[in-house]
Amino acid sequence: MSTNFSAPTTATDILRNYWGYASFRPLQQEIIESVLNGKDVLALLPTGGGKSICYQVPGMLLPGLCLVVSPLIALMKDQVENLRKKGITAFAIYSGMSRKEVLQTMQLAIHSNCKFLYVSPERLETALFKEYLPALEISLLAVDEAHCISQWGYDFRPPYLRIADLRDELPRVPVIALTASATTTVQKDIKEKLLFKNEASYQQSFARPNLSYSVFAVDSKINKLVEVLNNVSGSGIVYCKTRRLTKEVAAQLQTYAISADYYHAGLSSDERNDKQTAWIKNQVRIMVCTNAFGMGIDKPDVRTVVHYNLPDCLENYYQEAGRAGRDGNKAYAVLLYHQGETQELLQQVNIKFPNLQYLRQVYQSVVNYLQLPTGTFENAYYNFDMGDCAKKFQLHVQELLPALKVLEQETYLGFNEQVFIPAKLQFICSKEALYQFENDYPTLEPVVKMLLRTYEGIYDQETAINEKSLAYWLKMETEAVKQQLQQLQVYGMVRYTPQKDTPQLFLLQERIKAEYLTINNKAYEERRQQYTQRVQQFINYVTNANECRSQLIGSYFGDDKVPACGVCDNCLQQKKNLPLSPAHFTAYTEKIMQLLQQPQTTANLLLALKGLNKSTAWQLLSFLQAENKIAINLQGMVTKTNN
Repeated sequence: MSTNFSAPTTATDILRNYWGYASFRPLQQEIIESVLNGKDVLALLPTGGGKSICYQVPGMLLPGLCLVVSPLIALMKDQVENLRKKGITAFAIYSGMSRKEVLQTMQLAIHSNCKFLYVSPERLETALFKEYLPALEISLLAVDEAHCISQWGYDFRPPYLRIADLRDELPRVPVIALTASATTTVQKDIKEKLLFKNEASYQQSFARPNLSYSVFAVDSKINKLVEVLNNVSGSGIVYCKTRRLTKEVAAQLQTYAISADYYHAGLSSDERNDKQTAWIKNQVRIMVCTNAFGMGIDKPDVRTVVHYNLPDCLENYYQEAGRAGRDGNKAYAVLLYHQGETQELLQQVNIKFPNLQYLRQVYQSVVNYLQLPTGTFENAYYNFDMGDCAKKFQLHVQELLPALKVLEQETYLGFNEQVFIPAKLQFICSKEALYQFENDYPTLEPVVKMLLRTYEGIYDQETAINEKSLAYWLKMETEAVKQQLQQLQVYGMVRYTPQKDTPQLFLLQERIKAEYLTINNKAYEERRQQYTQRVQQFINYVTNANECRSQLIGSYFGDDKVPACGVCDNCLQQKKNLPLSPAHFTAYTEKIMQLLQQPQTTANLLLALKGLNKSTAWQLLSFLQAENKIAINLQGMVTKTNN
């Protein structure tokens, strides 16, 4: 694709010509300039903070291409599609692609004007990728979701550790690592693991002035949820912890005449796309979903995000809640819980970190389910129905998934819950035989003609096809088209592999006997302790009824400059606790601010607040100090802050 734009020469030109924005958001320009100056950059920008701009703009200005490492297939595909719509050449290589498809993509990236190549971390160490790496002319390495590289983070993924090996192959190429949520410990670990040198770090404030955080301990969650959604109009997300619950809550909302649908990773790719599209277009108001929903979705007008269950850490909560109000308008993040749920959260530690005996049991069950003999080590993906495996081997699904994650972290196997592998087809008969076949089987002639007309090269090589699009063009049901394609295969006309969107499992090392399976006990125990600490800190956030929630979040991530928001449940309760009417509160606050055109002693201020008793006056001053409207030093001098 190409555009009619004249060649941009500055970052602002790129932003204006391709993205249509006149200016950058806070910190974006500084980050971009550091990248262009060859620095290794850590960019900590909250959800909706414009992380992708920070590597895409310099990627457009630098020669060659930008290599982007990302763990999320759906997000990679969205980014590639969005870039292409702007007239920018981009490709993606991810888990599930065949060797032939990877080879074709690499050759296209090398021989075209490709500016961005998205790669899943699993692909970095393959011989094929290493073979083509020198020819890619990479000028920037971008690491998205960079917290995944840290074993102290909430989403540690061992394949991310391989990224550092690229630095030996690309010694003069700067790195930009991006994430929305990382504690100071994780930030330090990211820079160490990525071998940062000549570094620069940027962190946007964790303050979201337009977002009101609230936590409610309730007896009836559905009643409170309905109350919230009736009080706040507009689009919303409701996060639930199980697939079953998403369906149940959506059905309950519908009985209250609230437009709602449900979404989880167990749905087919088409179902997920259809539901997501309907919600984005506001044909459905509320999406009730697991945390499989929301990542990378660009919908700025979400007014409400409700957590129907407790997440297990502030990182997840902050990212998910942050999907509300990305347009800068007033929005609400609401968390609902029962009193016993905090204790249940602590009990999750043993489920998230099972013992070695259980890990061996799960490993044995999985390889038996897939019928993999000892010594198997193929570069293959296996369909894996987690529910069916759990049922056949008497495992609890809620315990099976965490065990699979541990086995992935210990590099025994990989598990990808959200996979999309397109259908593939190639004609394997002669053209003469095909012509005769069409005469003999006229009911199959339309699908044959449509395939030949639509997919160039389908005779010469295996080609990705879209069964749903074929059905649309042929005015048939998708299932009927699939049946016809299978008939063509049975008759020996084509080689056909149906679309896969079921979870996939693959071996990361040779299949061993379960009794030989071991883990790194020291690292495992340290991760367990870190997880326990994160859970406890989140419980402290949930149960804290005094401090501003924005400040609690900022403090957790090392940002102690977040002012009191004044709009969370705790801030609003503090205002209510002041023995002043709203009119008097406003009047006395304005008087204090007027007096503080010059610094004042507390004694002078108290004298000037005539009509207030000393106790109430002190409460008001304390409240304004907590709100970061005023500052009081050790000598009792009061000054107005810049907020």
